[in-house]
Amino acid sequence: MKDDDGLTAGFHSTQLHANVAAVPDGLCWASILSCLLLACSYVGSLYVWKSDLPRDHPAVIKRRFTSVLIVSALAPLFVWAWKEFTGIQPGPSLLALMGIRLEGLIPAIILPLLLTMVLFLGPLIQLTMDCPWGFIDGIKVVVDPCFWTLCLSDMRWLRNQVVAPLTEELVFRACMLPMLVPCAGPSTAIFTCPLFFGVAHFHHVIELLRFRQGTVSGIFLSAVFQFSYTAVFGAYTAFIFIRTGHLVGPVLCHSFCNYMGFPALGTALDHPNRLTILSFYVLGVVLFFLLLFPMTDPLFYGSPTPVCTLTSTHGSICS
Repeated sequence: MKDDDGLTAGFHSTQLHANVAAVPDGLCWASILSCLLLACSYVGSLYVWKSDLPRDHPAVIKRRFTSVLIVSALAPLFVWAWKEFTGIQPGPSLLALMGIRLEGLIPAIILPLLLTMVLFLGPLIQLTMDCPWGFIDGIKVVVDPCFWTLCLSDMRWLRNQVVAPLTEELVFRACMLPMLVPCAGPSTAIFTCPLFFGVAHFHHVIELLRFRQGTVSGIFLSAVFQFSYTAVFGAYTAFIFIRTGHLVGPVLCHSFCNYMGFPALGTALDHPNRLTILSFYVLGVVLFFLLLFPMTDPLFYGSPTPVCTLTSTHGSICS
């Protein structure tokens, strides 16, 4: 019976790979244009509202919530239209391809977030040293309903910790990667997908220039740095998405990184306990690279992950 199951699985896998191989010659153009249109729709939705208020004003944030949530709700239609146009017939459902599934959900919630926290070991130790609260006091704050009521009533907190991570990972990872993987393969898609994500963040330049928040050269230098940082981060969450086949991991990692911000190396160098903190910075980076593949092993999440079934060249990323 096991041999029959293995032959059946092998037949379906071969049949799927044949379907992938039989896609039109314009697959890559269709994939890139679909991703570009999706990225433009997401960023464009932020500017459909005319306002002279800055981006952090609650009224602006609320209006932008409305527009990005609408675009995010429509984003799966881009994947469906792309699938119909290219003729690709994947085995997994559309939701599974987008990382919305139950298999391997618990490891997908825990392991990628723990891995990201390992990378931020230095900043976390620094934060702990500088925090005026004790451990017990911190636990009391976390379980206090009033704390969460304040967070949920803060528009900026909702944007940075909930809406932006959820919508950006849905649009720029869950919807784009299934379109890019059949064209470019998993490894190339990991580094191609973040380019759309990084370019999408250039719109902040418009607002900084509009409200004269710095010199022109300073603003553009900041934009280049932000593009680089978001591109590297986007490659990481794309890696997490392909390896785990889940959307929840990238969303939680995105929310955590938004909370932590870019590591304050300058502050660490000036810290009274800089030797200890810098040691944890180095330890965190070393442990992160050692644990990167073991903690994202597709066997924890249901192997092969749905998006990996879209290509016949799995490589080390999908296995």
